[in-house]
Amino acid sequence: MKNLALLIFSLFSLISFAQKDFQGMAVYESKTSTSDFKSRMEGNKEITPEMQKMIEERMKKMFEKTFILNFDKSASIYKEEEKLDAPNQGGGMRFMSSMMGGGGTYYKNVKEKTYTVDKEFMGKEFLVKDSLPQLNWKMEAETRVIGGYNCFKATAVVPASKSDFRNFRMKNRGEKKEGEKKEETAKEEKEGEKKTNFLEELDMPKEITITAWYTPEIPVNQGPESYWGLPGLILEVNDGKTVILCSKIVLNSKEKVEIKAPKNGKVVTQKEYDETVMKKMEEMSEMNNGRGGFQMRMSR
Repeated sequence: MKNLALLIFSLFSLISFAQKDFQGMAVYESKTSTSDFKSRMEGNKEITPEMQKMIEERMKKMFEKTFILNFDKSASIYKEEEKLDAPNQGGGMRFMSSMMGGGGTYYKNVKEKTYTVDKEFMGKEFLVKDSLPQLNWKMEAETRVIGGYNCFKATAVVPASKSDFRNFRMKNRGEKKEGEKKEETAKEEKEGEKKTNFLEELDMPKEITITAWYTPEIPVNQGPESYWGLPGLILEVNDGKTVILCSKIVLNSKEKVEIKAPKNGKVVTQKEYDETVMKKMEEMSEMNNGRGGFQMRMSR
């Protein structure tokens, strides 16, 4: 009976959403877990409580963001909520912030099955244009209510994006052999400082499992970021590390937003952009080699 009532409600919703000028707005709160980074800091005697507090505050700004999704029946734009830059937040922090899913406008056209997103990397502007990822959603039987909307669960396994730092996991140092640990310690003592290659501390999974909750009560094929392909607006996405949750929905507001693709930047495919990012990061790591950049130093 519950599913029948929901089906009837969805049919009425389809009628109301059929109008030509239909448009909606959804606010999403994105939060990425930093527990592995925090545990690594807590185990490092070189980081004082004051330093840890400062790092955690900066990490919170990078890993907790608010996004706005404006959508109609065929397209959408997803963009981070505009905020004034915090004092002392230099280009390095803005760079890391953009690698955590912020910055730029993400345009999806579900009718044409394409997307366009403008990105800034190392002072250069890129315009990534590609086909929307084909997500093989598995429809689950579980239901829940989010913001007053009845939602259904769906899961999918997707390749991890190499240019999105949120997909990286900290490596388990316990996996190192005892001989390697002693050699590393001896080298640190000889040089008089502790050095940690940032890239060598990270591990990239090949695939990640996505859990999404969508509502047929808003029958649009849209969602946050690159997520789409379900018979209703996606209100929550969880990849095991990052949770994107809808906190507000406004339908058919009098104030309309122009939903169009960004145009500035060098046009590249997603694969070309990912390769550019990884190549530059590797170059920076090799070039600095303990002298800054992606190297994290802590004097004894």
